[in-house]
Amino acid sequence: MNLEIETLFDEASGDLAVGDLEAAAKKYRRCVELDPSFFEGWHALGMVLMKSGSCPEAIEAGLKATELRPNDQLAWSSLSLFYVRNHQIAEAEAAGVKAKILSWGGKIQVDR
Repeated sequence: MNLEIETLFDEASGDLAVGDLEAAAKKYRRCVELDPSFFEGWHALGMVLMKSGSCPEAIEAGLKATELRPNDQLAWSSLSLFYVRNHQIAEAEAAGVKAKILSWGGKIQVDR
């Protein structure tokens, strides 16, 4: 991770800590614009978007995070939460099952 992204990410996390969701989202978005493969940026962006009530956008960020790290239990758990907040229960359950499989030591097969 380059210094600019690291600095932006740290600043965004600080914004989130003090409740400035708009500033945090803007900085997390910039992080993933600079490095579209930055998993932590996508995950954090999804969380801040969910907290600000932008659930469809949070789902998009969560899907990107699971695409980047298909065997990350936290990514699937978060995506499940984003779906729940958007009242998409079937999708939430499916993402939750993937998180559970990973918690048991399993792996998620990626369709390519």
